[in-house]
Amino acid sequence: MSHEGTPTIAVDGTGLQVVIVAGRWHEKISDGLIGGATRVLEQSGARFSLVRVPGSFELPVACKVALESGADAVVALGVIIRGGTPHFEYVSAAATDGLTRVALDTGKPVGFGVLTLDDEQQGLDRAGLVGSIEDKGAEAATAALEMARVLAGLRGSSRLG
Repeated sequence: MSHEGTPTIAVDGTGLQVVIVAGRWHEKISDGLIGGATRVLEQSGARFSLVRVPGSFELPVACKVALESGADAVVALGVIIRGGTPHFEYVSAAATDGLTRVALDTGKPVGFGVLTLDDEQQGLDRAGLVGSIEDKGAEAATAALEMARVLAGLRGSSRLG
């Protein structure tokens, strides 16, 4: 895992309403992701809430409803660990494709914090826990905030009509 090229971004979230939507599977890892996202949103000044769903497969529909109900952005957090069956590929593809569709259909940001892992240790390394080398929950929240500001700027531009 390399951190080379990772940007340092601080976004003002004042006035933004964000919903963190997180799966319940692999609780220690998902709680770490939620902690990182929560920290970024608190520091940004955004208003936010947390919604828990059964797993990563359920993230797209909950994110879509949150955005259609007035959220400016969502942060989708999930953990999918490869097993001995094709289930991993199906759930990973459904979550990824579904969240992409939600962003395109609503025109609103979806911070993507779904970890697709070969083993639990990879998740612990990315969850923003003590001893982790990455904080994917924080990164997903930062991306959602930044895209909310980017899209607002694009929509406010007179040349874009």
